[in-house]
Amino acid sequence: MSTRPWRIRGAQRRDVPEILVIERQQFPEPWTRGMLLEEITNEQTRRYTVAELDGTIIGYLGVMFVMDELHINTIGTLSGYEGRGVATSLLEEMWPVALARGVARASLEVAVSNTRAQSLYYRFGFVPVGVRKNYYQKIKEDALVLWAALTPPDSAATDTDQNGGPTL
Repeated sequence: MSTRPWRIRGAQRRDVPEILVIERQQFPEPWTRGMLLEEITNEQTRRYTVAELDGTIIGYLGVMFVMDELHINTIGTLSGYEGRGVATSLLEEMWPVALARGVARASLEVAVSNTRAQSLYYRFGFVPVGVRKNYYQKIKEDALVLWAALTPPDSAATDTDQNGGPTL
C-alpha cells in the first residue's frame, strides 16, 4: 500500500483543463485541448492516468500501446510538486498494467537538456539509443530516444541493466 498522499486514477475528460495547466507549465510545445481529449478517449491504444491530491491534479502520464511496445507520449508534474515522487509513482503504476498487456519494451523522447527527467527514466532502466535532431522545433532542441526492456517485478528486484539499475 502506498504511503504517498496522492492517489492515481484514470484520466477523464473533466481533467483536461488541469492537465493543460501542467502541459503549459512544463513544455515549450504543449498539447492542445483537442489533442488531449482525443488521447484520453482512445482507450483501445492509449492509457492516461493522473495523480490527484485533495481534488487537484498534480501529475499525469499518457502512454500509447503498439503491439508489444509502450510509448510514453507525455508525463508532467504540477509546478511545486517536482521531486516529490509524483512522476515516479505514475510510472510505477503503469508497469504492471503494461506487463499485463504483454508489453516487452518501452520508449520515449526527452529533451537533451532535461537531465532531471533523464535521471528518472534511467532509474526505470531506460537507456539512450539515438537522437532526434530538432525534435522540439519551437526551441530548436534535440531529443534523446530512450528504450527500456520491461521485466516482471520479481525479476526486477535482482536483475540489473548495463548501468547497474533495475531492468523494468
